[in-house]
Formats: sequence, C-alpha cells, structure tokens
Amino acid sequence: MPHLRPYVSAVVRRIPITTREQRVEALDLAGHNPFNLPADQVSIDLLSDSGTGAVSVDQQAWAQRGDERYAGAESYYRYRDALREVVPYRHLLPVHQGRAAERVLFTALLGEGRISLSNTHFDTTRANVERLGAEARDLPNQELFDLDSDHPFKGDIDVAAVREVLDGPDGHRVGQILVTITNNGGGGQPVSMANLKEISALARERGVPLILDAARFAENAWLVIRREAGYEDRTPLQVSREAFELADGAVASLKKDGLSPEGAFIGLNDTELADRCEVDVIATEGFRTYGGLTGSTMEQLAQGLREVVTPEYLADREHEAAYLAERAHHAGVSTIRPSGLHGVYLNAGRLLPHLSPAQFPGHALACALYREGGIRCAELGSLYLGTLDENDQLTTPAPFELVRLALPRRVYDHSHLEYVGEVLAEIAKNPESVPGYRITENPPILRHFRCRTEPLS
Repeated sequence: MPHLRPYVSAVVRRIPITTREQRVEALDLAGHNPFNLPADQVSIDLLSDSGTGAVSVDQQAWAQRGDERYAGAESYYRYRDALREVVPYRHLLPVHQGRAAERVLFTALLGEGRISLSNTHFDTTRANVERLGAEARDLPNQELFDLDSDHPFKGDIDVAAVREVLDGPDGHRVGQILVTITNNGGGGQPVSMANLKEISALARERGVPLILDAARFAENAWLVIRREAGYEDRTPLQVSREAFELADGAVASLKKDGLSPEGAFIGLNDTELADRCEVDVIATEGFRTYGGLTGSTMEQLAQGLREVVTPEYLADREHEAAYLAERAHHAGVSTIRPSGLHGVYLNAGRLLPHLSPAQFPGHALACALYREGGIRCAELGSLYLGTLDENDQLTTPAPFELVRLALPRRVYDHSHLEYVGEVLAEIAKNPESVPGYRITENPPILRHFRCRTEPLS
C-alpha cells in the first residue's frame, strides 16, 4: 500500500533560494557556525526539531480561545487536563521551555558535588547540571557504540553501570537518574519499556529519583510499539502513560512532541518537591497557572498533545525519517542505524576520513551542507563533545563525528528531502575537497552554540 501523508499544507512560507557565492559570504560572516546564520539565508533548515514544526488548523483555531487572565485562566485548565491524559502525575507545572524545566527541577534535586546519571545528557541539560556544581555522567547502553547495528533500543541506559555507581564510593552523591526518551545525544535512539522497568525498580530500591527527559515521549512510544514484543497492540497514549508511571517525575520541552513553538512542563508525584519547584516557577517563570506561557500557547499545546499521539501522525513521522536516511545511503553517506523519528544522524567521520577529530569533521560536513546547498544542520562530534586545552586544541575527541539532520514536524515534503540527498551526493563525490576547521573564538560554556571557526587552508 503506498504511503499517504495524513495532512496537506494550509499555509505556506517562501523558502530563500541563494547562490553559492551568497552562502560562502554568509558562512564567513557567521564565523562558520551554522547557529550564527540568519534564517533568511537558509533554504532547508534541519538545525533543530525544537519549536520549528507546523501547527495545525485545529491548533490555530483553539489558540483563538486563549484566556490571558493572570491566575486560573480557562486555558490553563484545558492545557492541564490534556497533559494529564498523557502524564499521570499529581503535580504539573507549566514553564516556557524545557531548559527552564530542567533549571527548576535540577536546582531542587542537585547541587555542589552531586551526580546526575543518564543514558545521555544533551547539551543544555548537561549545562543545567554543571552550572549547579554537579556532575553529569553518561552511562549509555554499549549497543549505542555500534553505529551500524540494527539493535532496536540503543537509547537504553546501562542499568549494570548505574548499579555499580550506586554501590560504589560515589553512590551517596547521586541526586537523580535521568533517562532521555528518545536519546537525542545518542542518535535519537529509543528506550525500551523493559529498560525503563529495570531502571525504575533499581531507582526505587535505592531511593534515588528517576526522572524522564521526555521531550519526545510520543516518538519513543511509537518505536516501542514498532519494535518491542508485547507492545504491538498498544496505543501511543497507553505506552506513553506507562513510561511516565515508571518514573518519579519528568521534565519535557513541548516544543517537540507538544507540536508547539513554545512550552514545557515539570511533572512530579512528590508534593514537597513539587512545592519547592512551584516557588521557583512563580519567582522566575510566572504564576503556577501560566508559567510564562500565554493562554493562546496553552490552547495550542492542549490540541497538540491530542494530535501527537495519533498513530497516523507518528507513522508518517517514521516514514519521513526513514526516507531521508534512504536518500543519505543512496548518496553514499552512512547514518546511525536504525533510523529514529526526529532526525537522521550522518557519520561524518566515515565520509571524511582525511580529517582527524582535531579538524572537526562533523563541523566540516555541516558547513559543507550549507555552503553547497543552503542546508543548515548541527554537528554532534568533537566540536560539541570534545575536550580542548587552553590553546583550543583538541585533547579528547568525541566517540563519533556525527551530523544531525533534525526534522521539523509537518514542514518538509519528499521533494525537500530528495534535495538534501542530492546535495549530500555532490559532497560525497569528492569528500577530500571538504576542509577541516580550527576554532578562532571559544566561549567557556556551550561552545558549539557560540564559537567561531575558520576553514584550514
């Protein structure tokens, strides 16, 4: 049966079409950092799937009902009730985005000398841990390190490694176990329900809070249905609820699976912990019934939460990612296997073997995609994860040199993804022509967001 997308475009936006000369100039002005490029110089924007999706006509219609009263607005209760359908916690606090949710909850759980254990902390998550003087320690499943394996749940946390930490001299310092679903820093790979059950049992046995970083809860649920025995007849809503029930709390950016340009939540069962978080939210985000969100946004979120758990939407999302991965493979570019949902991760290290990690091959490929085709994407390699010395020279490289092609939700059709494949194919014809890079400006934190680089001659 041919695949039929379950929606059509109702509103469109013009794509900037630029020349190679214009893109070379724009890249120079941006310090060869895609984050610094103005959006009106980007043709296909795969930098992030966060807040970049298209909202539906039903979301727009509900937004017109936005109640902007300061406390107890009708829009808050509609948002809370829609969220509670998916997230069965006693306490739900709205905040304006996921980073705010992390800051508030981590401040309550962590502090100087504490440890956060995770399958993988993503960039801003790690920053929110480390700014408190705590340590972000990644303990991913070892299957993650075989990029070519078709293991279905490479996003799992290594439960044995967590147990070892809890049993060791640092055990008393562990303030939380954070499981990211899906594992964004680990190639968008899903976490199995079996793994969640195992880590949940261990966390409760040891009295350590288990927190979900659940920005892509619906996508994780869909991949569980597609890949895990015993879940094939469940609905995305049922699997999502079960995942949340296994944890003590959650933070989630709803700029992903909330299908909204803004929004997030903190969910908790512990009343004392929720009270501490609520005070912080009121002091820094807004009153507890809006948390920095407009009534219109809360209405959009309520409808988005209904739409994101529909099988038709998630099946199309899976098909979109698989198609882009297929176009990359056809171009001769390896990707992390199997495909996830929110993006495709290119193996830049394999494509550009003439570049050492110190020359940042992931960053080099990301710059080449923009220079040759106006495609913006994000490096997840040694520029992001590597350790540098005081002279900005790489001392410890990342495990892999990757480039993430993040897929905005309901935005691009197959003609756009075909174009990405064609640009990749042109680069892959002569990969030795892609230059390495060096850092010219290196900020002390969140380097990849703010640094400037230049190509090596």
